[in-house]
Amino acid sequence: MQPVRTGREQAPQRQGPGPASPRLSAAAAATAGSAVSPPCRLASERRALMTHCRCCRHLSSRPVRRVACAPSPPPLPGPLPLSSGLPRPGPARPCVMAAYKPVVVQACPKLGEKITQDTLYWRGYKTPVQIKEFGAINKIDFSPVPPYNYAVTASSRIHIYGRYSQEPIKTFCRFRDAAYCATYRDDGRLLAAGSEGGSISLYDVSGKAPLRQFEGLTKPVHLVGFLSDKYRIFSGGDDYSSKLWDIPSATEIISYSEHTDYVRCGCASKVNADVFITGSYDHTVKLFDARTKSSVMTIEHGHPVESVLLFPSGGLLVSAGGRYVKVWDVLKGGQLLVSLKNHHKTVTCLCLNSSGQRLLSGSLDRHVKIYSTTSYKVVHSFNYATSILSLALSPEDETIVVGMTNGVLNVKHRKPEEKNENSQKKRQPAYRTYVKGRSYMPKQEDFCVSKPVKRVLRKYDKLLRSFQSSKALDAVLEPPIMLHTPEVTVAVMQELHRRGTLRSALAGRDEKQVNLLLTFVARRVIEPRFTPVLVIVADMITDIYQPVVGQSAIVDKQFLKLQQAIGKEIDYQEELLEVLGMMDTLFATFTKKRDTCLEENKSNGVTEIIETNRNY
Repeated sequence: MQPVRTGREQAPQRQGPGPASPRLSAAAAATAGSAVSPPCRLASERRALMTHCRCCRHLSSRPVRRVACAPSPPPLPGPLPLSSGLPRPGPARPCVMAAYKPVVVQACPKLGEKITQDTLYWRGYKTPVQIKEFGAINKIDFSPVPPYNYAVTASSRIHIYGRYSQEPIKTFCRFRDAAYCATYRDDGRLLAAGSEGGSISLYDVSGKAPLRQFEGLTKPVHLVGFLSDKYRIFSGGDDYSSKLWDIPSATEIISYSEHTDYVRCGCASKVNADVFITGSYDHTVKLFDARTKSSVMTIEHGHPVESVLLFPSGGLLVSAGGRYVKVWDVLKGGQLLVSLKNHHKTVTCLCLNSSGQRLLSGSLDRHVKIYSTTSYKVVHSFNYATSILSLALSPEDETIVVGMTNGVLNVKHRKPEEKNENSQKKRQPAYRTYVKGRSYMPKQEDFCVSKPVKRVLRKYDKLLRSFQSSKALDAVLEPPIMLHTPEVTVAVMQELHRRGTLRSALAGRDEKQVNLLLTFVARRVIEPRFTPVLVIVADMITDIYQPVVGQSAIVDKQFLKLQQAIGKEIDYQEELLEVLGMMDTLFATFTKKRDTCLEENKSNGVTEIIETNRNY
């Protein structure tokens, strides 16, 4: 048997006419020589295609298509053309790196928002209009009569705005210091306001100069309101007193000094013209009757009271202070009905809608919560840019006005309802227009053109592609990503662990970065979808930064938080296992045991086996 030569060896020349063939392929050599067995033929073809790669200096093999084993054809006269048989190996090609595959972020199911009638109703407001005032807005009050203008108290001015105006239609600015609590009378013709200097001013809405000045107070007056008889004013201020004033004579009627701290809020009863309520920073709400010389009811709120509200019926009282909104039954002597804790910071303002079925509360946490007055559950929520100080809703629920600490007035109007029953609908294209060509199957002679899709890589993907592990980890530790999309942060950590560079990415960090890492791990390690990865991360952080424990109080505090979080989760898992064991025992007792016995029944010479089940 003649040996088979590879493409790098010199093939033997045939005897006969014609020029000698240069370098022959393995298939040509096998054909020109004696017959080669099929296994040897396939092996020789593979060796013939082995080339040397100059770029990475290793042997690489091109794929070889396996052909059916068949006897070799007889040798042809003359030289074998190079185009026949297997292709001649070309020059060595450099290795090409595979395309970068972006990090796969685990998709977790999200709970869809429940759409209710309240959601649709409160979403029916237009994009808000922003109006800049001169200072923090401490009070917003709507006129109770059309056209429902509203007064805004900010800094040393009181601006009157129209329903749709973005510029004040009237301004009261004759205050030496800051103005507080501008409030309309029930007929919308008079406006009363307190001041930093201790005076109370009474204005005619159609005029400019004050009609009355109520003097005699030496400290700021933060509370001013009208009684329902329209001829008396009640006030409260930083002198811990609550006073009642007569409008025609501008004199003091009676003074109550029962509070032990600043009086900052109050309201009057619409049912009884002699009853008004005040709230103070001494954690109490007091109900006064002008016919008596002392308060008739005291309610302990438990926190400095920022706002009080009395229902139109006069039977329910709402107080706000701290993070709590509490509802009290006045007819039962101030019995607590419900305590709401849906805000994260101090609640500063309250208001009711026109029907009294929805209660609104504004807070320093930048949220306005809307409660149902039947179940006292949150039915909707608004989010604002900064902390909220004041809130008002128009008598027809058409406009929501919110005042914030940065002096911005946020105004939302309801969208008008479109009723065009007679308008013809625009003719839409037929259904076949949209589905045309979607079910077409390309034929064999068709040439399909696919549009290349440009892949846009995230910042962390670009850094991972360039093997910058530490910077890629920094990119996903930014607060917006950690708070809103923690699955991205965990996915990058998992990719770094797969590459074996997670430890080097976690090492070499300063106090602030270690604090950020530990905060994220301590918060998210108890979530089942993140636990497998974050346990590894926590283990590596502990090993790396164990020698520096005790050098930073901030890092030590975060390590303790991590320990507490893991300890609580372990205790929780142990309790769940105990409950699971109890449930297994109960289920085992509920299961009925079945005993099967075989009985033989012989009748007429035929043996019949009967299966009997007995339950215990």
